[in-house]
Amino acid sequence: MSEQLTCKAAITRQLADYVWEVSIELPKPVDFKAGQYLQVVMGERDKRPFSIASDPAEHNQWLLHVGATPDNSYAGEVLTQIKQQQQLIIDAPAGDAFVKLPQQQPIVLIAGGTGFSYTYSILQKLLADGLQQPVYLYWGARQASDLYLHQQLEQLAEQHPLFNYRPVIEEASADWSYAVGLVHHAVMAERDNLSDCQIYMAGRFEMVRVIRDDFIARGLSMSQLHGDALAFI
Repeated sequence: MSEQLTCKAAITRQLADYVWEVSIELPKPVDFKAGQYLQVVMGERDKRPFSIASDPAEHNQWLLHVGATPDNSYAGEVLTQIKQQQQLIIDAPAGDAFVKLPQQQPIVLIAGGTGFSYTYSILQKLLADGLQQPVYLYWGARQASDLYLHQQLEQLAEQHPLFNYRPVIEEASADWSYAVGLVHHAVMAERDNLSDCQIYMAGRFEMVRVIRDDFIARGLSMSQLHGDALAFI
């Protein structure tokens, strides 16, 4: 059950051209499930959701990945408030699209842009528990520089045989060795059969809608698809 908390907040580093890491220091320990989010309270009727990018084992400090292009006042105003006040009021935790454990089926994580923060929390939880089944992370972005934890994920894939990292970009240079195009097209190209998988996805609503429709058309059921955006599209 969510509650409203006043938290210290800081922008800790820039992750990509228009992506910043934000640290939320909680006033008391708070539990959340991998894949849940918090809402930044900007006004009585103005609550803005951001996925929690942390391992659920972290109860005192959470990280967010905030994407804020110059035309995105929705996220930009949150960053401005952090700079000016060094604190945020949040409602947390929220969301029903968290990973269901224990989980025996293969897991496919699909992220677009900073939707990666949702899948990253799930991945950290799965790795911490010890992988019992294959996990595939497909992270889509426009260009390679937008994949701000690319090298770290490559290293994790080397360390954990059951973890498979599959980055996908739309604009690739000649030395790019992974998939090019739309992220869910790469999923369908590499995995002919998704019928035994549980799929967790986050990104722009338009992206999630297309993935849902294309996967349902291939015979998947809605019970296999998880993402908070699905409730709004």
